[in-house]
Amino acid sequence: MASGRVVLSSAGDMAIATDNSSSAHWDAEITLGFTRLDAGTVLGERRHHGPLRVQKALYPEGREVCQVILLHPPSGIAGGDRLSVALRVGPQAYAQLTTPGAAKWYRSAGLEAWQSLDFTVGDEAVLEWLPQESIVFDGARARMQTHVALTGGARYLGWEILCLGRAASGERLTHGQLALHTRIEREGRALWLERGQLASGDGADALLASPVGWAGASVGATLLATLQAGDEVAALLAACRAIAPADGAEHALTALPELLVARYLGHHGEAARQWFAGLWHLLRPALLGRPAQNPRIWNT
Repeated sequence: MASGRVVLSSAGDMAIATDNSSSAHWDAEITLGFTRLDAGTVLGERRHHGPLRVQKALYPEGREVCQVILLHPPSGIAGGDRLSVALRVGPQAYAQLTTPGAAKWYRSAGLEAWQSLDFTVGDEAVLEWLPQESIVFDGARARMQTHVALTGGARYLGWEILCLGRAASGERLTHGQLALHTRIEREGRALWLERGQLASGDGADALLASPVGWAGASVGATLLATLQAGDEVAALLAACRAIAPADGAEHALTALPELLVARYLGHHGEAARQWFAGLWHLLRPALLGRPAQNPRIWNT
């Protein structure tokens, strides 16, 4: 990247961009609070610093579900950038968040880029986190942290799709660093805790090629949905296993005591996202009590 910062954002991209000069780094924070009010959900709190925005609360399904599209106007995430997203979903509220396009993590000359997602979901509330892909360029130094705190009968359904390198240009992740940390807890008790670190040093991490790691794949994705007593887990799991990624990639589904987990391991971010969308069409009515209706931004 050039030493000066030039932002050219294309329609549909959700990204954060900087070069590695200290004056050009982005520090961005956004805090959103959703509240149940008059049989609907309202976006009652919205605070931001730096280039993280939501344009408005949307209600394509009626007042009960508040949909928000998370925007970051610059054109990629680069070394030294720091993003912080905090969501608070109050008791009995229902919030759905998505992004307008893929997030791009650019090559860094040495500084680390960092993203923190901090979600708190109140009793009997629902949060859906349905972002599009994260594309990690070769040479990126990225840290992604997600923390979901559930209270009482709160429900959560979310996914993460990681593309290591730009497949269209034949790029693979062979240099740089990617650190991951995801924790989902209910009343302080961990339901899911996962840490990972890839591609450090001067060459590719052996875990990328190992059969106990990424097994040569360039796209890895995880869908997580909370389960509660009374859910028809066996039938739901069987229905989900009846569909598969269109590209025939390695995939699996399992039900833990309080969490349903779906994994994709292959080479196509779009195939992973389409498979997750298909699973979501089954999981949403069964677990969240509402028919699946694709966010319109997915069609742009």
